[in-house]
Amino acid sequence: MLPFVQYVAVNSLLRTMPVISVKSPGFLTTIQDLGRSGCAHLGVSASGPADSVALRLGNLLVGNDENTPALELTLVGGAFEFESNTVVAITGSDFEPTCGGQTVPLWTSFLVRAGDRLEFGATKSGARCYMCVRGGIECPRVLGSASTHVLTGIGGLNGRALQRGDLLKIEAVRSESDFVPRLVSAEILKRIMRSGPLRITRGPQASYFTDEAHSTLSSSPYVVSEESNRMGLRLTGPLLKRTRKKEMITEGVSLGAIQVPQNGQPIILFVEHQTTGGYPKIANVISADLHRVGQLRPRDEVRFETVAIDTARSLLREQEALIHPHSLQPV
Repeated sequence: MLPFVQYVAVNSLLRTMPVISVKSPGFLTTIQDLGRSGCAHLGVSASGPADSVALRLGNLLVGNDENTPALELTLVGGAFEFESNTVVAITGSDFEPTCGGQTVPLWTSFLVRAGDRLEFGATKSGARCYMCVRGGIECPRVLGSASTHVLTGIGGLNGRALQRGDLLKIEAVRSESDFVPRLVSAEILKRIMRSGPLRITRGPQASYFTDEAHSTLSSSPYVVSEESNRMGLRLTGPLLKRTRKKEMITEGVSLGAIQVPQNGQPIILFVEHQTTGGYPKIANVISADLHRVGQLRPRDEVRFETVAIDTARSLLREQEALIHPHSLQPV
């Protein structure tokens, strides 16, 4: 136990730090940055945001580095009280956020006053939204990242989702007096948040599947199963038949790989995927569409479109050019 004088000093210090108080945590709210790359050989996948584009743009809106820790809210949001003036941006899906009872815009930075409460409802569009604050959420790095890896219990706040009563400290930043609200234009959002089929390239075991299976994957609807999570999205739909029945040797797997187990139902490996697997991979979602996978909800319909590797690279370059401070404009 701390001596009384030391206890008072620490308590006083904590009260002067910018703090967000979690009044309601929502369904699954975690701290995420862009993830811990380079740890697959340790059996740890990158984790990070399900929709990295929304996180990156949210951080740019509040003047942060793209990799700054923020909150990822899933399906049903929570309520957060701010103890100091804070610049905030909410990106991703529409959780109908309000501040002081007033609706606040998405994809726009705004100032939350000390004592105000930011509240989120259930999603009206995709699966996740992001709450980015200027300075970012103060959080220890584990293997180089603040991202919460839910399945292994590392990163974030004690490796877990937020709970009622948690206090989130904000990294110290300059005064908010220079704040100028900015937004992501509708034109940029339309180009980034496109609808339509998820684009895929052929996987390393594409030859394990019949021509009919490839045709089926590119022409048939699939539905996201209730069993889906940050580890992977299980899809239900027409079976994908193999030409090769023999099991393969376990090998490394990547984000966005579409595995097909013996039951013929595809699984899209996602941000907390296992780092190795023994199911053949018929295809891989292209990098430019991975953020769209993160916005899929149970019972959403999914379609796929096969593209060439060169096309996938070109689409990623186009997307990266849009995720830039120059894409933001004053309100």
